[in-house]
Amino acid sequence: MDRKNMMLEDRWHRKILNAYWIVMLMFLAAQAVFLLSGGVLPNTVGMDKDSWLRLAGLNGLTMLILLSTEVWLRYGPKHQKKAIAGCGFLVSYMFYFIIEPTADGAQMALLLPVLISIVYFDRKMLYGFGIFTILAYGLIYFMMEQPWYQKPVPEFIQVESVFIVSLIIGSTILVRVKEFISYLNSVMKSEQQLLVEKTISDKLLKMDALTSLYNHKTFHEYLDALLEHSEKYHLPLQLAIIDIDGFKKVNDTYGHWVGDLVLKQVASTITSIMMPNDFAARYGGEEFAVIFADKTLAEAQAITEELRKGISIVEHSNMKGRAVTVSIGLCDYHPGDDKESLFRKADSALYHAKRTGKNKVVTASDAMFADSLESKVASI
Repeated sequence: MDRKNMMLEDRWHRKILNAYWIVMLMFLAAQAVFLLSGGVLPNTVGMDKDSWLRLAGLNGLTMLILLSTEVWLRYGPKHQKKAIAGCGFLVSYMFYFIIEPTADGAQMALLLPVLISIVYFDRKMLYGFGIFTILAYGLIYFMMEQPWYQKPVPEFIQVESVFIVSLIIGSTILVRVKEFISYLNSVMKSEQQLLVEKTISDKLLKMDALTSLYNHKTFHEYLDALLEHSEKYHLPLQLAIIDIDGFKKVNDTYGHWVGDLVLKQVASTITSIMMPNDFAARYGGEEFAVIFADKTLAEAQAITEELRKGISIVEHSNMKGRAVTVSIGLCDYHPGDDKESLFRKADSALYHAKRTGKNKVVTASDAMFADSLESKVASI
């Protein structure tokens, strides 16, 4: 039993024992009112010494049973449910003899352990106490109530019928509870299955099936949110666009299935170098995009360079041991940049990397400087 269930069961032990105490206090109060108002116990003449002693003894014994159970509940780590049930059983018979068998309805006190069994949803306990109560009351009737108090047989039959009906109703309640729990478990399993299916469906809608990276649509949704966050809190952000060099030639030479293996390998390498705050997606065909968050441009550049080298050293057995390379365009976010300007700068850097030999990382600032320098040279 786990800790949560143990705590829940301990709470019920406490509630039931508190109920015993409340009933006991009510009994004591009722007796006090009865005696102080001049009441006389049956088969006695006035409140003689023996009557007081009998009442005090029965009440004292009942209190002792409750106190013993209280001690067990506080310091006994095992069999607490049995202690509570046993206490209820003993107290019920003490109440019966305190009320006096001559009082109408005194026998109903004997139903207490049956009721406690229902509270615990314990069928064995219910049948055990129920059958014992039916048999025990038969002995009490024929050995005490009938010879001492001349109680009629119809009353005995009526009381036993109440006990039997109570046992049947208690058993029916437990069956219905079991059915309800089974139904509840079935509903919970169905809801869990629906939740799992929904989670898988949501993931499939967000992921690229081939590379297991996020897809184009999800990438744009995330970038929109991240740009808004960066604008508001002035957090650093970089965008890298990665393109596989000569990918068309790979497909034409080795087949599209080899091209798919190359895409998977590149995606795996990207995933391996990503930090928890980074976000990668397959942006299109042979193109990937990575968002770096909470880094400087120099840090992002170092990571993309590591990525480029990592991809270039992988030998593809299906390409006769040849490797593939990537060109990467990297740009830094500046306050006021929107998504279009960010992509334009990254694309420009990627184009510069492709145009100047491929298999390299080029930042947007380097690309702008090179373009400016070329323009000046061309104008001379």
